[in-house]
Parts: sequence; C-alpha cells; structure tokens
Amino acid sequence: MSGTFVGMPAFPKAAHEAVGNTTLRANLRHATHTIRDKRAKAVAELDDWALLREAGKQIKDHTLRHLDTYLVQLEETVTAAGGTVHWAADADEANRIVTHLVKETGECEVVKVKSMATQEIGLNEALEEAGIAAYETDLAELIVQLGHDRPSHILVPAIHRNRGEIRDIFTKEMGEWGRPAPEGLTDTPAELAEAARLHLREKFLRAKVGISGANFMVAETGTLVVVESEGNGRMCLTLPETLISVVGIEKIIPTWRDLEVFLQTLPRSSTAERMNPYTSMWTGTTDTDGPRAFHLVLIDNGRTDTLADEVGRQALRCIRCSACLNVCPVYERAGGHAYGSVYPGPIGAILSPQLRGTASEIDASLPYASSLCGACYEVCPVAIDIPEVLVHLRERVVQGGPATRQGNRVVLKPAKGHAAERAAMRAAGWAFVHPGALRAGQRMASRTRRFHPRTLPGPGRAWSATRDLPQVPAEPFRDWWQRTHGKKESGK
Repeated sequence: MSGTFVGMPAFPKAAHEAVGNTTLRANLRHATHTIRDKRAKAVAELDDWALLREAGKQIKDHTLRHLDTYLVQLEETVTAAGGTVHWAADADEANRIVTHLVKETGECEVVKVKSMATQEIGLNEALEEAGIAAYETDLAELIVQLGHDRPSHILVPAIHRNRGEIRDIFTKEMGEWGRPAPEGLTDTPAELAEAARLHLREKFLRAKVGISGANFMVAETGTLVVVESEGNGRMCLTLPETLISVVGIEKIIPTWRDLEVFLQTLPRSSTAERMNPYTSMWTGTTDTDGPRAFHLVLIDNGRTDTLADEVGRQALRCIRCSACLNVCPVYERAGGHAYGSVYPGPIGAILSPQLRGTASEIDASLPYASSLCGACYEVCPVAIDIPEVLVHLRERVVQGGPATRQGNRVVLKPAKGHAAERAAMRAAGWAFVHPGALRAGQRMASRTRRFHPRTLPGPGRAWSATRDLPQVPAEPFRDWWQRTHGKKESGK
C-alpha cells in the first residue's frame, strides 16, 4: 500500500490524542449516530434483508474462490468492448501505468471520481510528482484536498469537519485551485454546495482525462459500475475523452444478475437510501457517447496474499459501505485518522494489516483497535465476521507478524518482542489442560480477593489507568455448581 501514512504513530497513541479533541468527537458523534439511525430504518423496510445479506456473502465467496477465472473473463469482455486492460502487482506499478497513460494524452490535469483504490496507492501524489494536477470532484474529497487533509471515513471523508471549518477552507483555499469562493460565503449547506459546484464546473468542462475507481466489475459483460450521490462521478465518467479506472481485483462479480443484490444492500447500508441517486455503468467505448479511450488498471497490492489466508480473506468481500464505522464505539471516539490508513474503522483494522503486513508499528496495533463488541458484524451487508478476523490477526501479531511463503507453505516470521504475552498465553494454556491446577488457582484467587489491587503495577498501570480491573467472585464457579447442583445430580 501507499506510504501516505508512514510516520504516523501507532493506533493507541493516535487515538489517545484524538479523544482529547472535543470538536472532533462532537462532529463524529453527531454524524455517525445520524447515519446509523437512518440505516436501521431503511434496512427494516426489507423483510428479506437477511436473505440478501447471505446472498451477497455467497456471491463474494464464490467469486474469491474462482477469482482467476473471472479475472480472465473480465479482461476478455472489456477488451472485446473496446477497452484496454492493464495489470499492476503493486502501488508503484499502478502509479507508473496511470502516469504513463495520462502523459500519452499530452494533458497535465485530470478530474477524479472518489476512489479508495487510488487513495490506497497514493495516485494523487504520484501524479503531482510527474507534473500532473489531480482534482477531486466529490464534495467531501474536495474539502479534504483543499484543506491539505486526509480522509477519515470511507463514505464521508470529511466527516471530522463541521460547516464552519468547511466555509473557512473554501474561502481560504479555493482561489489557489481555481475559481475562488463567492464573497460573503456563509456556512449554510446550500451555499457551500453551490460554491463547490461553481468551482468544479470549469474543471469538468475543461478536463480531457478522467480517473475513477469502481464499486463493481461484471465479468460476464465487462461492465464497470460506480454508485454515488452527487452526480460529479457521472460528469467525470462521460465528459473526458480518456477514462482510466483503477480497481482492486476483488471488486469483480460474475454476472449482471448479481448486481441486483448489491444495488439493494449497498445504498441502504451506506447512505440509508432505497436506491442510489446516481448509478453509472459503462462497457468499453462507443463511437457516439462517452470517452473515446477506456483503460482499466487492475491492482493486486496485497490482495492475493490476503486471499491465501482462509480466515482473513473474508475482508475482501467488503463493498465499502462504511456501515461498520458508523456503529463502532472505537471509531466514534478516535476518528478515522488514528488508523493510519485510507481504510479506517473496523474494516480498516482487518484490511490494512493484511494488505500492508503487520511489520510496522501502525499495522501491528490495528487488530487491537476494537472492543470486539460485534456491532460491525451485525450491520455488515456481506456478513464479514470482523471480530473473528481481528482475533486471528492478533494471533498473527503475537506469533510473528507477516506471513511469508516458503515453497508451497505459508509460514509466520518469528516475532521480535511480545515475549511476556506469549509466556502468559503458554501458562494459561497449561492451566486449562490441568484441571486440578486451574481449580486450585481459582480457589486461591477467591480467598485472597480482599488483597487484590485496584490497579496493576509496573507496565500494567497504563492498562488499568483507563479500565476497571474485574472483581474476582467470592466463590469459584466450580464450587458454586457443586454446592447448588452436586447433591441434586448425585441423588438422581
């Protein structure tokens, strides 16, 4: 993945700083609670939501099992429709391909549809180094770009900003990027939206190259699909002469009919709408409509390594709805920037460490950025068991971090550190397979409970400073059960 977030602190430190920002917490609380409440009502309208959820899960799982077959089919159908397919193993290769394609047109600026994949590979930065200006056209992405900021939410990248902050950004920065903000701009939504519309209109009409991602790619027909709420995406997809789409290989689905499921579950899970306002689909090129040249850049960038993990691969089902972020108590308090990735929240905590590996301090900390409450799994429209993957990745961090391939085997590299945790786990494992020792330990803990400290000593003090130590019961469960049920059972 891109190095955009390299140098950021690990999640615990970043989150500790974020929770002290009262404005940030107020912005996040208001936005996430509003979205989650609307989503719940939209989902409740469908009696077959559970069946749609299961259908989406099965379609994605089937596709991932046969990904090689469907990718070959997609290349054939896109090529037959007049498009050109490029394959990129990693971020650097994808950036080289896109930069070369833009330079071939002779243009020095592009307009962009909101795309997580291009953020993942750091495309904007790569284009800037090559002397090419990339203009974000999604309203929230525009706010982030003008504010020299980073996105903090999958669906609403500027969720951490309030209206006053957005007005100040527009007033100060728009003139540096193009048409300036109107005089006397206020923070009313209508005026802010109109300022963005006027600023972007000249870019839409001037741009010769558009860059997009895709929500779905249909192998059967070679069709790409983008769903959005503002119409800016459709402008980028239809007005430029050249369209370049950068898409992760996991975004593929087998047939046109499969879209029926996701076009019901995605809008309800993301924007709480029954139907997405703008759903744009294109298949190759035509002589009379849309771009004259279409390029599809398929990126791996860690996805096949993730696919090799039987537990972790379910993260590749993700359709980027962001429902998990809106119900996560950790995200609500820490915000998206604390995750050190373009993929924040619960899905980012399992996706980023798999795409990037767990060698860095940031990625090794992400599987622990959760209370394991399970709310994310309950709302996921493709039933990704995020808590299961989090625990699985914690095991990877403790045992050795990144997986490496040795011949036909995938092994874990020996870890540096975590010795105390591994020792504790071995001791617990020994106790659980020796019932007598476990029983004796439980009884001793109960009888000495009055002497137990309220906080942990030494390094454990950091943990207990923000948490209550669980109280040891006055009587072990085994003794209670024997006392209350033992005689009854023996008398049967």
